[in-house]
Amino acid sequence: TLFGKRSFSCSECGKSFSSQSNLKSHQRIHTGEKPFGCVLCGKAFAHKQSLSDHQRVHSGEKPFVCKVCGKCFGKAAHLKTHEIIHTGEKPFSCNVCGKSFNIAQNLARHQLTHTGEKEFRCSICQKSFTRAVTLKTHQLIHTGQKPYSCVSCGKAFRHAVNLKNHERIHTDQRPFSCDLCGKTFRQAVNLKIHKRIHTGEKPFSCKECGKSFSQQSSLISHGRTHSGEKPFGCNYCDKWFNNTNSLKLHQRVHTGERPYNCEYCGKCFSQGSHLRTHKRHVHGGGKQYICDKCGKRYADPRNLKLHKCCYA
Repeated sequence: TLFGKRSFSCSECGKSFSSQSNLKSHQRIHTGEKPFGCVLCGKAFAHKQSLSDHQRVHSGEKPFVCKVCGKCFGKAAHLKTHEIIHTGEKPFSCNVCGKSFNIAQNLARHQLTHTGEKEFRCSICQKSFTRAVTLKTHQLIHTGQKPYSCVSCGKAFRHAVNLKNHERIHTDQRPFSCDLCGKTFRQAVNLKIHKRIHTGEKPFSCKECGKSFSQQSSLISHGRTHSGEKPFGCNYCDKWFNNTNSLKLHQRVHTGERPYNCEYCGKCFSQGSHLRTHKRHVHGGGKQYICDKCGKRYADPRNLKLHKCCYA
């Protein structure tokens, strides 16, 4: 007993519990017993609570709500992990380099970079990965599977996050804004890269010539100018490219794809830069309210009305 309370010990590992039921639940770790099965998909669980959490996948129920931003989650643990975004707390530190992380899983993954350990290996090409989910994502390259499709244009993607980013092309949604110049972006990573324009930060340097870049992908593409490597081939012709963006833009010549739509006249373009140029020259940069006396343009009709007061 501990402080007068009865203690129940596991015969396998010696761990102690305050109740017989907690001990019984724990022992399923050793026996592998999973008595709680999902009636919808057949997946089995060692604990009743784990089954309850899983069933929300089918019901879509998300009862755990963030008090700061209102985002909902199916599991309390996921909410707890999310809340760290708002607090900025990074309680898990690497004992090798001191780098901190907001969740233990990210720390464990990071520590593999020091050991060089890569435990998940692709059975097709033998490439190794530090995460099972990264291996699973990689294997889609071999299968060619693209399970996520855009409802607007039918374009398919290997990853849900790529579909989500693509869909913003159709809506022109740019939720990430630079607090220094106001420029907006579809993806948080693009905002992060953009901010290096203001800071002048270029953390990626070429070992061949010393040239520095603000993003790693630019360094990798640049490195191919030294090696002459052009690994990205067009499926429609024999042209090859040293980066995926150039290949993607080129392939639109063959497919006729024009995913960038002008919200003022409906005209479509193959590149975002062409749409921006069109709006600037044809639609006055989106300023559609024009003074009939001097030709000055305004994006807001109220500003045009105030301007016209000058002539009154």
